[in-house]
Amino acid sequence: MTATTQFDTDVLVVGSGPTGSTTALALATYGVRVHMVSKWNWLADTPRAHITNQRAMEVLRDLGIEDDVRRYATGWDQMGDTLFTTSLAGEEIARLRTWGTGDERHGDYVQGSPCPLLDIIQPQMEPLLLKNAAERGTTLAFNTEYLGHEQDADGVTVQLKDRLSGREYSMRARFLVGADGARSKIVEEIGLQLDGVMARAGTAYVIFKADLSRYVAHRPSILHWIVTPAAGFGEIGMGLLRAVRPWDEWIAGWGFNMADGEPDLSDETVLGKIRTLVGDPDLQVEIVRSSTWYVNQQHATTYSKGRVFCGGDAVHRHPPSSGLGSNTCMQDAFNLAWKLAYVVKGYAGPGLLETYSAERVPVGKQIVARANQSRMDYAPLNACFRAEGGENPVAAGLARLRAPTPEGVKTRQALQEALELKNTEFNAQGVELNQRYESSAVIPDPAAGEEVWKRDRQVYLQATTRPGAKIPHAWLVNERGVRVSTLDVTGKGKFSLVTGIAGQAWVRAAQALNLPFLRTVVTGERGSADPYCNWQRVREIEEAGALLVRPDGYIAWRQSEAVWDDADALRQLSAAIDAVLDRST
Repeated sequence: MTATTQFDTDVLVVGSGPTGSTTALALATYGVRVHMVSKWNWLADTPRAHITNQRAMEVLRDLGIEDDVRRYATGWDQMGDTLFTTSLAGEEIARLRTWGTGDERHGDYVQGSPCPLLDIIQPQMEPLLLKNAAERGTTLAFNTEYLGHEQDADGVTVQLKDRLSGREYSMRARFLVGADGARSKIVEEIGLQLDGVMARAGTAYVIFKADLSRYVAHRPSILHWIVTPAAGFGEIGMGLLRAVRPWDEWIAGWGFNMADGEPDLSDETVLGKIRTLVGDPDLQVEIVRSSTWYVNQQHATTYSKGRVFCGGDAVHRHPPSSGLGSNTCMQDAFNLAWKLAYVVKGYAGPGLLETYSAERVPVGKQIVARANQSRMDYAPLNACFRAEGGENPVAAGLARLRAPTPEGVKTRQALQEALELKNTEFNAQGVELNQRYESSAVIPDPAAGEEVWKRDRQVYLQATTRPGAKIPHAWLVNERGVRVSTLDVTGKGKFSLVTGIAGQAWVRAAQALNLPFLRTVVTGERGSADPYCNWQRVREIEEAGALLVRPDGYIAWRQSEAVWDDADALRQLSAAIDAVLDRST
């Protein structure tokens, strides 16, 4: 029996959400056999996640489906201002330019990435991921329940159950990926430690249809916060109207006191809430679904054990504030998939897989903290919108906010500061793109020293070619005269050796190694021309220096100084690749 026939698949993925589907898509794209199972009969059927940030869009761009996603999404220009109003039809209190659409930030976002943000709901995103994964070779099984697994030195034996027939059977894989969500059975089985708490606050969640274009088409926005006593419970203290599809499909949300049990979600009560939030007592509404969800604040301290790897909501559980959920799930998958592929293909040693936890655990911890902090950061706004005492604290607070008095001046100044604080949620390009990896798959540059952050790390992107950072975006021009990003000439499942015209020693070194997973990118030459000198400005290395860029776009190693000697270039490059990939020499 050959090594291939000992396994039914190379990687078995449990779960078809953003993590599972992206993992399957990436592995299939890289030519790895992958089988994905889901206990459900189809994909997400509620809007759930929707904001798709620039880093997630870069992942989709690399995997070749960015254009597909754009066709179904609400465009960046329609994501608009975040509004604070007494109702959608009522008095407007404040606006915040969000998602980088404002005049002050738009240039930062355009300069930082070739990809704009988009708004696409999970029931539209997941089928696109799945469709492309299947077209590229992923095999799928819905209505298939994961029962358990046993792993050994060579692989994993997974027990499954066909929920339609009741038949139980096993599959043999080299590796198992647990993308089975916030109640992950696989996380529990392999004993991953989880820090934090679950269900620390509750929110009512109602999907409804109603034509609200007369209230929003002239001020397009996907998020509307409603300041009303009717939705005043909880740390956010406001009601929410979120556009699912402009402008006739929506989600309404409001907090409830968990100590009182489940909230009343009868159609009569829900209809009254929606009409109050919209400010139209006669609004015609079709209620699609009412439910509750709970605010979690929990992350795993490691993401794997042996041949089993977990990602997404299974290992970081948090509210949707800051829009980091599905984005981080897809990035987990993108980090893991190329490493699995390289080990399966024999390009890398098993030590490479240990870097998955080392790199992604700090990210998961950070986004759990950020999402929960974003909820707490509504308190200063509520202090401006409400006044203690009286029968209607909102009316009293808004009267104080509008008053031509010293107290009014003070409150308006406080409002400005409170809105500035919310940039860490709504204009947080740094949170989304400033991730830095430290692991054995990153070789520090000893000449670089400790990174100094020039501006707020959460709010502003600091592009750099330091090892452990994502390669900066810069526009190049290909042989047809078309603009392409530095992200376009790297990635795609391969390592990239990036140098300049003067870096011919590096070109010859790569040729001498003749590795199937290594490409050479010579900026300034035909195909990767730098007519704007954009790359020259941001590369932070000499023209005859070099960068080694991983398949996920992160810089594994750099030589900042010029190297002219062929033997020196070959020695350095070979040593770097061997170290990063845990290759025996």
